[in-house]
Amino acid sequence: MQNHQQATSHVWDVDGLEYHGKIWGPADGIPMLALHGWMDHCESFDVLAPLLTGCRIVAIDLSGQGLSSHRAPHASYNIWDDLPQIAAIMDQLGWSDCVLLGHSRGAIMATMFAAALPERVRAVVALDALLPEPTEFTTPDTLRAFIEQTARQKQKPPRVFDTIEAYVARRVAQGNDVAVSKMLAPRALHHADDGYVLRGDARMFASSAVKLKPSDINDFLRAVRCPYLNIWAKDGIKVTREKLHDMERRAIDLMDLYQTVEIAGDHHFHMNATVAPVIADRIFAFLDL
Repeated sequence: MQNHQQATSHVWDVDGLEYHGKIWGPADGIPMLALHGWMDHCESFDVLAPLLTGCRIVAIDLSGQGLSSHRAPHASYNIWDDLPQIAAIMDQLGWSDCVLLGHSRGAIMATMFAAALPERVRAVVALDALLPEPTEFTTPDTLRAFIEQTARQKQKPPRVFDTIEAYVARRVAQGNDVAVSKMLAPRALHHADDGYVLRGDARMFASSAVKLKPSDINDFLRAVRCPYLNIWAKDGIKVTREKLHDMERRAIDLMDLYQTVEIAGDHHFHMNATVAPVIADRIFAFLDL
């Protein structure tokens, strides 16, 4: 299953933003656009992507993360804000449609994109996410939280770590795996005079301006027309979130081409060298490769 072709780096200029990313696989392979999770970056696919032989995988750093541009001071990071630029990157690649591979926040974005632009998506592979959990708050309260949190985040200085090890330790203290944290560190940080600065835009920590109600969740699920493979981690985000179990049941009821499976691993299971081949096999079977 090993693909020994090295990844190449690329930059796409879209709407005044630079999107950095990496590309694996043959030019004539199945087009697959990979979208990473919150405050991760494209190298979160470094383990899985080389295993997906026969695919042309383009993994991008979403805006405000990795090496990609931060959005303008007046702009926001709602989960749908990158979708127009994702479509434009597909245009630059010459792809009329593609398979979307997403992890966590990237999986949610893939679902939204497939619902909004179904003609551009052949299939979705969603890793340990589906859609946002429906909100219990009113829309005005949600909007207030967005305004207040965004203002606070703008006032905060960039997060600086004395060493890379300090960054890794911080992530581990938050419940992340040591190996995963070490893999993400080089692209997540840049070296400055006073230490290692977190590249990610602090506004990523603010709440969304609008959150989905249960009826919105149902509308998105009904709008997805393509084959959809949802791969959940046994020890991932569903463990403590009953709303995600309910959402999975809704997807089974409302989506004609929905498949769901659970495999061993934690939330970043696609970065685990033992688990990634299992995920790749599931993807091969799903895409009939």
